[in-house]
Amino acid sequence: MRITAFLDIPGQDNLAPLARLEKYAFSDNIFNRQIIARGLLDVFRDFSHNDEDYLIVMAIVVRLSEDTEPTVRTELMEQIPPIAIFLQESRPNFPTAFSEYLMPIVVRYLTDPNNQVRKASQESLVILLEQGLVAQNDIENKVCPILLDLSAPESDDEYKVEAVNIICKMASMVNKSTVECLLLPRFCELCGDGKLFQVRKVCAANFGDICNAVGQEATEKNLIPKFFELCSDSVWGMRKACAECFMAVSYTTSPEVRRSKLSPLFISLISDPCRWVRQAAFQSLGPFISTFANPSSAGLYICEDGTLSIRPSSPHSTGSNTSTRPCSSEEAVENNSASLTEGPSSTSCISCFENSAAQEESAVAHVNCEIDLTRLTQSDHVGTCVAQSMNDCQVHNRRGINSRVQSAEDVFNTFLYWRPPLPDISRDLELLQCKTETHEESCSASEALCNNCVASSEIKKVLQSLQEHMDDPDVQAQVQVLSAALRAAHLDSVNDYEIKQDEEVNSNNQEEASVLDPSHSTRNESTQSLLPSPGETVNPSSPTVIKNVDVEQLLNGTDKALEIEDNEPPFEEDKSKLQDIIPQPLLDQYLSMTDPARAQTVDTEIAKHCAYSLPGVALTLGRQNWHCLKDTYETLASDVQWKVRRTLAFSIHELAVILGDQLTAADLVPIFNGFLKDLDEVRIGVLKHLYDFLKLLHADKRREYLYQLQEFVVTDNSRNWRFRYELAEQLILILELYNPNDVYDYLRHIALTLCSDKVSEVRWISFKLVVAILQKFYANKANSLGLNFINELIVTFRHCSKWIGRQAFAFICQAVVEEECMPVNHFVEHLLPSLLSLASDPVPNVRVLLAKALRQTLLEKAYFRSVGNPHLEAVEETVLVLQADRDQDVAFFATIKPKHHTVHITSLEKQN
Repeated sequence: MRITAFLDIPGQDNLAPLARLEKYAFSDNIFNRQIIARGLLDVFRDFSHNDEDYLIVMAIVVRLSEDTEPTVRTELMEQIPPIAIFLQESRPNFPTAFSEYLMPIVVRYLTDPNNQVRKASQESLVILLEQGLVAQNDIENKVCPILLDLSAPESDDEYKVEAVNIICKMASMVNKSTVECLLLPRFCELCGDGKLFQVRKVCAANFGDICNAVGQEATEKNLIPKFFELCSDSVWGMRKACAECFMAVSYTTSPEVRRSKLSPLFISLISDPCRWVRQAAFQSLGPFISTFANPSSAGLYICEDGTLSIRPSSPHSTGSNTSTRPCSSEEAVENNSASLTEGPSSTSCISCFENSAAQEESAVAHVNCEIDLTRLTQSDHVGTCVAQSMNDCQVHNRRGINSRVQSAEDVFNTFLYWRPPLPDISRDLELLQCKTETHEESCSASEALCNNCVASSEIKKVLQSLQEHMDDPDVQAQVQVLSAALRAAHLDSVNDYEIKQDEEVNSNNQEEASVLDPSHSTRNESTQSLLPSPGETVNPSSPTVIKNVDVEQLLNGTDKALEIEDNEPPFEEDKSKLQDIIPQPLLDQYLSMTDPARAQTVDTEIAKHCAYSLPGVALTLGRQNWHCLKDTYETLASDVQWKVRRTLAFSIHELAVILGDQLTAADLVPIFNGFLKDLDEVRIGVLKHLYDFLKLLHADKRREYLYQLQEFVVTDNSRNWRFRYELAEQLILILELYNPNDVYDYLRHIALTLCSDKVSEVRWISFKLVVAILQKFYANKANSLGLNFINELIVTFRHCSKWIGRQAFAFICQAVVEEECMPVNHFVEHLLPSLLSLASDPVPNVRVLLAKALRQTLLEKAYFRSVGNPHLEAVEETVLVLQADRDQDVAFFATIKPKHHTVHITSLEKQN
């Protein structure tokens, strides 16, 4: 009963409803006051139309808020959000009234001594902020000051934790300037609170939301230093919370900060001594890697509905202005993405990949330099050396591109055609620049190698100190991470030295050859970069030999597990995993998630987390770097845990979009075939997106799966009817991928089998599949196949011994007319006589569906309502028979008129 109805009941006091309301609101009985507080929304609905009554009710609310009983105050606070929403819609002066009467109550209750009242006020404040009911002036002058007082250093510990929780929640609900000016300084102060770890933990858990609220500039200036402090906090719960929100923090930073600062910080969390921190870090590794994604290089983008789509290729104006120029690697990816929709006849992607092969080879030096930039961060001097070598590699890369552009310009160029050719002095400038850079390159290479030696020696010292504690699994995990870092440093040193030596020898040879024969230098420039220099020898005292000695010393000083791991040839394997999209240590750690040792030292489900984030990592790397993930994907696809394989099965269609048709056919189709024969828990992942995967394949490859589709009908558990239901839904979509003959030979049998399923839900969706097959035949002018299928339906369902089959025939005929999937003359000739014969069926359920089909569908079509129609009389006679049926339900559905009486001339009649 509404509270106002209770107030209207006449009593002995003969008081008006408002007077009675005031009487019960200040009664000595606590229960009466609770009832009034709980029904305030109904009171406002009944008394807010009159301004005088409205002010009386508002005054009662204010006095009730001062009640000494905590339960009354709690009931009142829970009613304030719905009251505010109602008053906003009904009262024109809502902002003033809310700010004057209700908002002070919410703010005052934030400091209430009762814990339950404070929690109710905090929840109400968050709801009001979410609904946008609090004015900006109230936020700055009422809400923020009280939160700053509660979170002050001298404040009570319990109040401080609650205040910082509200600050973190409201950061995303107020404007950016308010957060930066009022809340951000206090949040940074609370991140370093040394008294309460609960405060720091709340800050760490909500760090990503604060970063998103203040933006990139404030994040890098104020929050990143605090984030570093939290990631090195002595309490492992803080470090775990930082690992969980790492992706949100990385999303709001620039690519430079993400690569140079956050990547090394994340590596430290992965090698944390606490297992729970490492577990959270590995779970966030894939999402963190996804923040390095560049849609322009991947050729893909995420739509508003969350689906992954191919970005349409667009011409670029970079490079030369010629009409025929080599495709860049970005254009090659986009052209390959576009080839998915063009079909097998498109060959533009192949030519683009062939033209971009030389560019990818020339960019290897640039890739290695990018990796050095993320690994060698032991000192500022090392970073300077890496940056210098990176610039050198970019200069070398530009030389190769310029030479290829010149070869393309030889075809035709309007500038060269209409003007006399200008003298070519580019070779002279390059030779002069090579002379000045030779000394600097040799110096930077030697300095980088020396710093690598220092870093390696420090890592070896740590490894030696950990040998005494190898029984601890946590220590074993740290040893694996450090040994991988040491091998990476060795590989970088050798690669840097070899690259510098190759560039020095090539430049010297080119200089000598150009002095003797300039034309010979120009003609053989490309071949000299591929052939080994005759003067290139190995010096026994070179840094390469020194590095090998260091590796041998490391092997002799570590345990057997590290010896086996280090004895494997790392150079060729690591070189095949090189890329320039993300820092190489992050990719190495991600690839190590399939290591069985990780399941023992980190998390038993670490392989599942790796499989879950693999499409995001593949999207980040792009299809040009699929070779880095191919082995990992194959390892996950053969994992013994069915949950891992199930995760891959649910995302294989997304990965196919990322990789394109060529890589999909080569690498994903074999794994897809394995999933088809797996457990039902794995097969359902493939089945749910079967259409999405098959449409990405070429027609020849797609046709191979026609026979395998029948295997989905058989399941491990016959009670798993949802599996068959999903199969019918997918077959409706798959029909468009095959021609009518293939549909008739293969999919028709599956549809008829599903129509006889024991579960009614599967049968009803299968009837729609049958109608879709008929529509496929007649839409493609395969009338003979359609007629054969109709005859089979009559034999199978109309003359079925079970009433369920005959009822299915009536439903199919009704759906055929509704969907207009065949010409009306074919319907009245082949299906209508069999349909009308069901009027004498002994089962009422069959006659009920027949009555619905005739009354609600057939007679609503203009063809059957036209004057002089020879079939109209037969239909009307059947309807009259059904109206006089002895079963009440049959007579009811044969008599009832449809809701829509308008008759439309449809394409069904036009085809006649």
